[in-house]
Amino acid sequence: MNVTLSATLAANEDIERRRRAGQRVLHLAFGEAGLPVHPELSARLAEASGSNSYPPVAGSAALREAAAGYWARRGLPTGPELVAAAPGSKALLFGLLVAIGGDIVLPQPSWVTYAAQAEIIGVRPIMVPAPPGEGGVPDPDLLIPAVRQARAQGRTVRSILLTLPDNPTGRLARPETVRRLAELARDLDLTIISDEIYRDLVHDPTAEFLSPAEVAPERTVITTGLSKNLALGGWRIGVARLPEGELRTRLLAVASEIWSSAAAPVQHAAAYAFTEPEEIVTRVAESRRLHGAVARAVAERFTKAGATLAPPQGGFYLYPEISGHGGSERLARTLLDEYGIGVLPGSAFGDTPETPRVRVATSLLYGTTPEQRLIALGSDDPLSLPWITDSLDFLEAALTDLTARRSALTPARPR
Repeated sequence: MNVTLSATLAANEDIERRRRAGQRVLHLAFGEAGLPVHPELSARLAEASGSNSYPPVAGSAALREAAAGYWARRGLPTGPELVAAAPGSKALLFGLLVAIGGDIVLPQPSWVTYAAQAEIIGVRPIMVPAPPGEGGVPDPDLLIPAVRQARAQGRTVRSILLTLPDNPTGRLARPETVRRLAELARDLDLTIISDEIYRDLVHDPTAEFLSPAEVAPERTVITTGLSKNLALGGWRIGVARLPEGELRTRLLAVASEIWSSAAAPVQHAAAYAFTEPEEIVTRVAESRRLHGAVARAVAERFTKAGATLAPPQGGFYLYPEISGHGGSERLARTLLDEYGIGVLPGSAFGDTPETPRVRVATSLLYGTTPEQRLIALGSDDPLSLPWITDSLDFLEAALTDLTARRSALTPARPR
């Protein structure tokens, strides 16, 4: 097994070491939502702080009922008996890999953890490139030959994973692409795992969003949590919506031997969040607006510097390609060592190492204190705030110099 510390966590620790040493580093490498906890959620957590008994493995009745309502309001009628909770959707994804078994089809690129978790349990991921201009889904035109080739080699392929919207690209797959993939999954007898943890952070709230559970409900698992839309990453809570059948039973059997249950006080607060009272809906809307504004501003800086990238559509990620500085790892190292810009190489997400793409996370630009972040959250013009302006100017100056250096190294064409 060749599994190392997660690339995102390793980068975060490296950048913090540099900062403690007095270096200025613009932290664009860590996918944390970067916002304070809503006070109502803190109050609910404190309210249940005395709950120290093990909850049910599947999660408390209140949480499962609330999560079922969350999906029902999104057009997916759900019974609480189909919901399972865990200490983070990351744990659920791992448990699903074990419960489903067999090899899995992943989009290329895709979040670093998917392939790493597969390797831990001896599953070999089948990497299928995303369609041009999209992200988070394998190209439907490439799916059938990839699965058939693997099965011809004696491999057991049982699942396919989608991320809607995507990390690392920040793109949202088109509904027609999702529909076709869901239909192909049915033809190929694949369980679909749809990671929708960024669903509430699609920048345009009127954008059409299609979950594969709307097309193939009998074989689709949806995972989500509160780490992105409500910035509760450190609380570790995730929920899954499972199809009817034996998969939930197998998942809970795995859960009983790995995490037993999510923390009871966190489940209490999460149940409140998933009922979506007005103050929580408002907080998510404010977060979505802030993430979109800053992500677009950062994208503009990269585009101005000559990078190629598709505009961000959800979450707080960009995936620019910057040629002329070697592959993705060399490009990321140059940005960090010479310009103080922390990003992750595309190779960490399963992309080809020679392709000069990097994953840029914009969510830690909102301020260095809770006060600054709250001001950014409530601002009608967060890009005018001095600390955000300063970070954007720092980034633009670095990218301008990087572009100038590339131009100086490029031989002039003969006339």
